[in-house]
Amino acid sequence: MAQWSSDLLTWYHAHKRAMPWRTTPSPYRIWVSEIMLQQTQVDTVIPYFNRFLRTFPSIKKLAQADTQDVLKAWEGLGYYSRARNLQKAALQITQTGGRIPRNFEDLQTLPGIGPYCAAAIASIAFGEPVPVVDGNVFRVFTRFWGIHDDITKPATRSVLFSRLSPHVKNHNPADFNQAIMELGALVCRPTNPDCTNCPLKPRCIARKNKLTGILPVKKKKASTPHHAIGVGIIWKKDTLLIARRADNKMLGGLWEFPGGKQEPRETLRETVLREVREETALEVSIGDCYQPIKHTYSHFSITMTAYDCTYTAGRISRKGRPPCKWVHAKKLSDFPFPTANKKLIDQIWSRHLSAVGS
Repeated sequence: MAQWSSDLLTWYHAHKRAMPWRTTPSPYRIWVSEIMLQQTQVDTVIPYFNRFLRTFPSIKKLAQADTQDVLKAWEGLGYYSRARNLQKAALQITQTGGRIPRNFEDLQTLPGIGPYCAAAIASIAFGEPVPVVDGNVFRVFTRFWGIHDDITKPATRSVLFSRLSPHVKNHNPADFNQAIMELGALVCRPTNPDCTNCPLKPRCIARKNKLTGILPVKKKKASTPHHAIGVGIIWKKDTLLIARRADNKMLGGLWEFPGGKQEPRETLRETVLREVREETALEVSIGDCYQPIKHTYSHFSITMTAYDCTYTAGRISRKGRPPCKWVHAKKLSDFPFPTANKKLIDQIWSRHLSAVGS
C-alpha cells in the first residue's frame, strides 16, 4: 500500500465537505448528484439537488414525471441534455426491474452515463474498486506523477485509469475516489494550488520541479464564435407567444421567444421579422427594444436583443415549425426557459407586468 494514498485518505477524513448526497447517501441520490456535478460546481449544485429530490424523490417518480416538469426543476442549471437523459435512464431502469445497475460496465448502458460517471456511481454507491478520472483527477495526478501528456486525448485518460486501478483496490473505493476529487477542488486547484497543505506534497513531481503552472497539459480551445440574436416579444392583448425547442436540439424541450441569428447585412429588426415569419408564419409590427443580454455557452456566446412586437396578421402554422402557445405574461414562470430568456422575462415583467393585469 502506497504511503501517499494513506496520507490522502487521512486528509480526506479530516477535510471533506458536508454534501447532501454524502450525508444521506443512496444509489439514486449519488446518481443524481454525479449527473448534476458534470461541468457544474458543488456550491451551485446543492440547492438544485435538494429541490430536485423533493420533487422527484425516487426513480419511479422521475420516470413517471412530465418532461416539462423535469426541465423546470433543472431550469438554470444548464446542459439540459443531462436532465433529459436522467429521465430516460430512470424510465429504462423502471422497465428493467427498477434498480440502478451496480457495476461500471452496466451503468454505461444508461443514457447520459459515460466512463467517469459510471466509475463514480459504481465506486461510491456500490463499492466497486474502479477509479474515477475527471478534471480534478487529471490535475492532481498529472502534477503528482509529472505526466506531460495532453489530457484532452483519450490515451491520457487510459494511462491514469491504469495507474490508479491498483491503488483504489487497496482502500474503500468510495473514499479513495472522493478524496482525489476533493483534493482537486480544495487544494490542487487549477491556479494558485495550496501546495503547503497538500498531503501529496512530499512526492509531488510538479511541486519539486515548479511545474504546477504547466501541468496539466491541455490543448488550447479555438476561439468561440459570437452570434447576434434578434428576438420578438409578440403581444396579442395580454398574452405573448412562446415556442418550444425541439427535443433533439440544444436546450431541447425548453421554451423561448421566437427569434434567431442575425444574418449578414441584416438589421436586428429585420432579423426579428424574418425569424418570426419563418417560425410562426405570423406578421408583426416592431416596437421598442429591451436591454441587450449577453450569455456564454460552452462553444459560443451570444448577445440577444429583444423587441416588443404586436401581432398584426396571420395564423400560426404548425407544419415543420416548433410548437407555440399564447401565454399570459404572469404565467411565463410556469414554463422552463433557458437562462438568457429568464433574464429577458425579468425585463418584460419590469416593463409590462403592472399594465397587463392579473
